[in-house]
Amino acid sequence: MLQYDEYKVKLQNLKPELMELKDALGLEKVQKEIAELEHKATEPGFWDDMEHSQKILQKTSQLKAVLENYDKLSTLFDDTETMLEIAIEENDESLLEEITESYEKFESELQAQKLSTLLTGEYDHSNAILTFHSGAGGTEAQDWVEMLYRMYTRWAERHGFQYKILDYLEGDEAGIKSASILIEGVNAYGYLKSEMGVHRLVRVSPFDSSGRRHTSFASLEVMPEVEDDIQIEIKPDDLRVDTYRASGAGGQHINKTSSAVRITHLPTGIVVACQNERSQHQNRDMAMKMLKSKLFEIKEREHLEKIDDIKGEQREIAWGSQIRSYVFMPYTLVKDHRTGFETGNVNAVMDGDLDGFINAYLKALSLGELKQQ
Repeated sequence: MLQYDEYKVKLQNLKPELMELKDALGLEKVQKEIAELEHKATEPGFWDDMEHSQKILQKTSQLKAVLENYDKLSTLFDDTETMLEIAIEENDESLLEEITESYEKFESELQAQKLSTLLTGEYDHSNAILTFHSGAGGTEAQDWVEMLYRMYTRWAERHGFQYKILDYLEGDEAGIKSASILIEGVNAYGYLKSEMGVHRLVRVSPFDSSGRRHTSFASLEVMPEVEDDIQIEIKPDDLRVDTYRASGAGGQHINKTSSAVRITHLPTGIVVACQNERSQHQNRDMAMKMLKSKLFEIKEREHLEKIDDIKGEQREIAWGSQIRSYVFMPYTLVKDHRTGFETGNVNAVMDGDLDGFINAYLKALSLGELKQQ
């Protein structure tokens, strides 16, 4: 069949890309790092520091996933090639559907893994801290924050990432006023940095008895989770630390004591909060880590020499620029205003199907083609 010959040519044309991907992923270096980490796990006293040991095990698991994903891709190539040879030799038309599906899966996964090699930033490999804020509009805007919160946690689940609630403030009637989550996984920040900014919703409000169309806004901040060894000078006198009784999606224990911590960085007005941990001490440590991440991200992005140069930037950064519109009525469309990428399947997007937007952003970023908002 002519179609088999076409698939054979297309598959062979992708073979060099598969070989280049192996080099780009640095699989030999990955294997060496896995061996070093596994050796550390056998050393005496490894389990004495549970937090450190868990990080080592998590890193090992993440690196192994890189190897496994490439091995699966390579196997898929070989299987597709073998099916094509059999189909051509036996002129078996019944294999066309299976070959088509196998080729398309290989091509899609190859492009996805190639995109991961574009994440060359110093902290692209890091976990990501996401902070959601509702805009003006009360319940309507708070409901939009909850929809976005669900969208990103679903995206995390789709990719096998873990997420952890750091702070969660429920809306007065519905939705979420603000929330922070930590998404853990290889390249979490590298992918999700594309999502920072204002997200706009257009729909017929379920809270409007007149059935009128409403426009709502919510902002998303995305920061890399920085390691403890990052040197950021934060003066104790520049901090105001408040404790309060936690509420929201954190388990019953959080309501019993004033364990939640809110830290305000006075020179910049930046505020972070954590209520997830069981003790005030643990929440304070996590809040300080969030503050360091936020200050570091701003400093790096704005090319500032020192933290003291950040003055009042948090207002602009909190709201940023409108990056994407989600239209539910009078038609369905989700459009990214920076890349022009769009889709009419708004339900799939709200269920976490964001890869098209993320991939378009990474491609445009690598080519320097992002539109200024």
